[in-house]
Amino acid sequence: MASLSMSAARAGWTPKQNRLFEQALAVHDTDAPDRWHNVARAVGGGKSADDVRRYYELLATTSHASRPEMCPSPSTGPHAPGPATTPPVDAARRPSPATRPTGSNT
Repeated sequence: MASLSMSAARAGWTPKQNRLFEQALAVHDTDAPDRWHNVARAVGGGKSADDVRRYYELLATTSHASRPEMCPSPSTGPHAPGPATTPPVDAARRPSPATRPTGSNT
């Protein structure tokens, strides 16, 4: 049923409006009280602040439902506590101090 809503919503947006919508979202801060008015103004085509807000909510809802990797949970996100992203060098493969180059070529 969500796909029908998505199809209907996308039908009312041209590719140019969609591109302008994405660009405006990147420019206008999420905390700005007039964000949706500014996004609607940037999109043009008679879109109201309510139109762009509903379109955003629809896209966010359907993209998170169909692509969960795009919305990591707090326990698996990039800032989650846990091991570093690069594993430490294996001590058995690390050169010993006696075999490391000293930096001099004499």
